[in-house]
Amino acid sequence: MKMSNEIKMSDAAALGLEQEKKAVKKKGHFGIMRNKFLYLMILPGFIYFVIFKYLPMGGLIISFQDYQPYLGISDSPWVGMKHFIRLFTEPTFFMLLSNTLILFALNIVIFFPLPIILALMLNEVRHRYFKNAIQTIIYIPHFMSWVIIVSITYVFLTVDGGVVNEMLAAIGLPKISFLTSPEWLRTMYMAQIIWKELGWSTIIYLAAITVVDTQLYEAAEMDGAGRWRKTWHVTLPAIRPVIITLLILKIGSTLDLGFEHMYLLLNSLNREVAEIFDTYIYTAGLKNGQLSFSTAVGLFKGLVGLVLIMLANRLAKKFGEDGVY
Repeated sequence: MKMSNEIKMSDAAALGLEQEKKAVKKKGHFGIMRNKFLYLMILPGFIYFVIFKYLPMGGLIISFQDYQPYLGISDSPWVGMKHFIRLFTEPTFFMLLSNTLILFALNIVIFFPLPIILALMLNEVRHRYFKNAIQTIIYIPHFMSWVIIVSITYVFLTVDGGVVNEMLAAIGLPKISFLTSPEWLRTMYMAQIIWKELGWSTIIYLAAITVVDTQLYEAAEMDGAGRWRKTWHVTLPAIRPVIITLLILKIGSTLDLGFEHMYLLLNSLNREVAEIFDTYIYTAGLKNGQLSFSTAVGLFKGLVGLVLIMLANRLAKKFGEDGVY
């Protein structure tokens, strides 16, 4: 009798579990239908990534071939690791690597903290219209192309009639060739990035600050904390997950600094410090027609970024952070 009751209870539990699974599954279907317009909104972004990011990955196979356009991928001869060996043995590799890593380090050390600091400062502005005006002004450069940004820099810094050099000449100082001098290249590069992207980069941090529980500020104020203490002990810890996530993603783009910006600054006189992997791929692939070799360089960049993201994410989780996955 006891065994019979246990069997009945077991059957009832199994039946209840099955019904619960069906209910969850049904709820999931209804959840998708209920939010179909939200899923429809992400469709353009999904299509973009499929067409322009994932499908082109099939072309990476030519990095192991001596690709000839008139032969196609199927008939081009295989050369194995030839292009990768060439990349790592050429003298230009260490120049490209050092230039790219130095610029990336400047981005991390100088640029990355600035949006956080600016967001914290804007959060302390109490006058609504003044705050909105500042945000609008610092957002505007983001919507300018790099061509415009570099052109404005040219107008200010060129030796022939540049505003800065004319001011130097007016006070009796020699003119400086900012645009062709290797010593000024990295300073110009960072100044342009800060001017163009600083304001826009604060948006995520400002959004993260808005969801901080106001009761935490009230509790800190009751404990005698001023603005600085509330920022240090409440705001920064609250937005730390966002900072860690963006830092991990930034680390993943170590070798991917962007082509357009540096290409516009690049010239024959500053090439030794301005040539990076992005501009080298353009020169080797499109200008010189070395499609397989340039694809190998791009694949190397992508693999390095993937490995760095995985390592940074694992390190973040080791220290108790959420990471990106």
